[in-house]
Amino acid sequence: MRRLRIILLLFFATQILHSQDRTLSLSDAISIAMENNFGLRISKAETEIARINNNWASAGRLPSIGFNLNGLNNYNITDDNLSSRVNAGIGLNWTVFDGFRISLTKDKLDRLEDLAEGRASVVVENTIEDVIGGYYQVLLQQERLKVLGNIMKLSEDRYEYEKTRQEVGGSVTYNVLQAKNNFLSDKAAFISQEANYRNAVRNLDYILGLDSSVSWTFTEEFTADTAEYALSDLLDRMMSDNTLLKNQYINILLSKNETDLSKSDYLPSLRLSAGIENGNILSPQAIRGSNISAYGNITLSYDIYQGGLRNRAVEVAMINEAIAGIEEEELKRSLSNQLLNLLDQYNVQKELLYIAGENVEAAELNMQIAGEKFRTGAINSFNYRDIQLIYLNAAYQQLQDVYNLITTGAALTRLTGGFIKEDE
Repeated sequence: MRRLRIILLLFFATQILHSQDRTLSLSDAISIAMENNFGLRISKAETEIARINNNWASAGRLPSIGFNLNGLNNYNITDDNLSSRVNAGIGLNWTVFDGFRISLTKDKLDRLEDLAEGRASVVVENTIEDVIGGYYQVLLQQERLKVLGNIMKLSEDRYEYEKTRQEVGGSVTYNVLQAKNNFLSDKAAFISQEANYRNAVRNLDYILGLDSSVSWTFTEEFTADTAEYALSDLLDRMMSDNTLLKNQYINILLSKNETDLSKSDYLPSLRLSAGIENGNILSPQAIRGSNISAYGNITLSYDIYQGGLRNRAVEVAMINEAIAGIEEEELKRSLSNQLLNLLDQYNVQKELLYIAGENVEAAELNMQIAGEKFRTGAINSFNYRDIQLIYLNAAYQQLQDVYNLITTGAALTRLTGGFIKEDE
């Protein structure tokens, strides 16, 4: 029985450890972030607040109904008489017309809800871009680790080779120590890179809104898309789909709405009030009388003069409306400038990536040839080490160019509203 319990415990422990090692694709990472990212959770809550506030009651269309109860006590000192009165009533107050302010307020609430959704879309776009950057940062550090691992293996082989040669009298202590120093240096760089990789994974987990208890196996390849982009097509997509521009359009509509609300103060208002009241006269012994009454009133009001307050409010609202239009033009100009810079950067990075690939192929071949020449004594250890470092720098540069092209492509997609379309 004890042996069976041990076997079961080992089985469940293995299952738990296996459950904590999961594969993670880029689409899976984005889906997780959509559910758990802290910024997205906050923006969803803010959007829900805007949705709750958007109703006709908040705009003032619906009537209000209230109940009141009050007691009045009076003591006449001369007559030594105490009289009391209790009044109770139910009343209704309803604004029938308020210069179209109710409808305009409801339109404003609609726009505010749209704006909250638009701001949430901006957070979604930024989060997706962060996930892409974080995911491929992990792959970048992973690929760097592989390169350093290869370099470290070569250094270790060279160190073992020098030790073997020393044993048979073919190498001196100086060469052995140099090989050992190179190997230890590469090993230290490899260990540091392992820490960089773990930090990148933890940063990705933070973006996803997760803790760091899960060990991921990343399934995407570390390659960049080298698609061709036409400037005119990107500009058209940006003008029609960019989320910041859409939000600015809503701000313009809100500014126009504020102008209309200010103008509505020039119109009269009509209010209706109705209710039932019950008044009871009390004595110390019993109820002496009761009076039930109903009322219904209509109030029409109009402000003839407010010291120019309404005129100033309209003027300010119209200026704010003009400012919103200027901000739209500024935003269009700024986004167009960003798009031009990103597209130029993207095209340059494609060329750099091609050059880096050629450089790595040449450096790798050169390192293979150098390894053979080193073993035959055609080159010394210093030359061989320099060639290794040339390969390392070339490989690092190629990996960095891949990452730069991926993140620049993601920025172009965000700028042209592609993330929201893909999400939809």
